[in-house]
Amino acid sequence: MRGILDAVVIGAGSAGLGVSYYLQQRGCAHHVLERGRIGETWRTQRWDSFRLNSTNIRTILPGDSYDGADPWGAITHHEFVAYLEGYVDRQRLPVRTGVAVEQLNREDGAYRVTTDRETLLACTVVIATGNQSRQIRPPWSSDLPTAVRQVDSSAYRKPDEFADGAVLVVGSGQSGGQIAEDLVHAGRLVYLATSRTGRLVRRYRGGDSFNWLTVSGFADVPRRELILENGRLPPRPLLGAIHTISLQSLSAQGVVLLGRFRGVENGSLIFGDEIGEHMRFADGASADAKRVIDEYIERAGLDAPPADDDPAETVAPILADPPIRAIDLAASGISSIIWCTGFSGDFSWVKVPGALDEAGQPMHEDGVGTIPGLYFAGLDFGSTRKSGTIPAVAGEAAIMVEHIAKR
Repeated sequence: MRGILDAVVIGAGSAGLGVSYYLQQRGCAHHVLERGRIGETWRTQRWDSFRLNSTNIRTILPGDSYDGADPWGAITHHEFVAYLEGYVDRQRLPVRTGVAVEQLNREDGAYRVTTDRETLLACTVVIATGNQSRQIRPPWSSDLPTAVRQVDSSAYRKPDEFADGAVLVVGSGQSGGQIAEDLVHAGRLVYLATSRTGRLVRRYRGGDSFNWLTVSGFADVPRRELILENGRLPPRPLLGAIHTISLQSLSAQGVVLLGRFRGVENGSLIFGDEIGEHMRFADGASADAKRVIDEYIERAGLDAPPADDDPAETVAPILADPPIRAIDLAASGISSIIWCTGFSGDFSWVKVPGALDEAGQPMHEDGVGTIPGLYFAGLDFGSTRKSGTIPAVAGEAAIMVEHIAKR
């Protein structure tokens, strides 16, 4: 066993690397442990046509600045992995790949990090694995016949990997909307079980909406103000990487829109009749975001062009009348289902009493754990609306390392 380290960072994605950068700036002796390769989830949990939703100028880590020719474009996940690898080399970060953390314990005020290679001791541990590592499926997924292939969004790669027949995509958030469009562009018959999810336009008033919402402060709204009445956080709004995607535009392209997937009964897939409600909710979310941008432009005294209609929002939807409430599975030709129903974090290896709640999720305030010396970086909605996204890394990592240094 080696001597005690100042810190161990677990996870070499963008959040972990951002924390490592600031630890290095302060001269803290630390290791970054990664079970796979640098940016492993970007390599293995994205589909072939995937592009990042954050614009290039916002897709940078601390210490870097964007000097490319396409600041408002969107890079592929392959390009982002290459960027992460180059970042580690440029900043000379102490990343150790192929090291799987098997257990985390706390003893005598220090942390014992047990890996498949060795055991490390550290004063501080930063868990930067995020809380989007374990896909969630509804319980009735087990009621489907084995002949129907079931795939999580993290395992989807491309349309031609699926057998002939129709594909049901469940969930109309970012993954569901983008995967449904990817499939229908390939000529597949696609059914989309919709959900109550917001929507953003890609461009508005001469600029990128992601950028507008960043500079306006919309992305900095605290987590506590976003929690819904049911105690949950809202899903990320549907935002296409290149262009706007809406339920209307998907239906116009041939995607068959359905209500919420309710389960399986007597060989039939059962759906609700909320399509209209879901479309209105998405329209309202888009209008609300536009108002935020308009108010910012006026407040800042900017000379921005007037708003143009977005074709994805003005196209007339093509809907079944009456709404489809049940689909006979055998007669429908549906051979595959893609679950785009959310994620949770896998922290089962954390054996520190009081670190996790009853659901096995982190107990923290803005990434600072309830147990001294334990931190969580890169959590979705961890402290603000933008937490869990790449543009949040620099600011949140700097604050976290400042907190660590004060200890």
